[in-house]
Amino acid sequence: MYVCSCFGITEEQVKQHADSGRCTPRAIASACKAGTDCGSCVRRIQALLGRGADCATRTEMAEAEPFAPAQAA
Repeated sequence: MYVCSCFGITEEQVKQHADSGRCTPRAIASACKAGTDCGSCVRRIQALLGRGADCATRTEMAEAEPFAPAQAA
């Protein structure tokens, strides 16, 4: 099924990009342009990334690498 009609990107292609480490809609857009024209597919891409992708969640990333503000020089 097509996710992005503007560029002809399918669900399977989005899943393949996610499996190769592109875990955000912005990373998917960089890989295949999906979501960069009309934007109507961005929510669908977000939904696909939220289910079954082998990507760390925002919470997991925050626990692994706590935010450290830049030190003043």
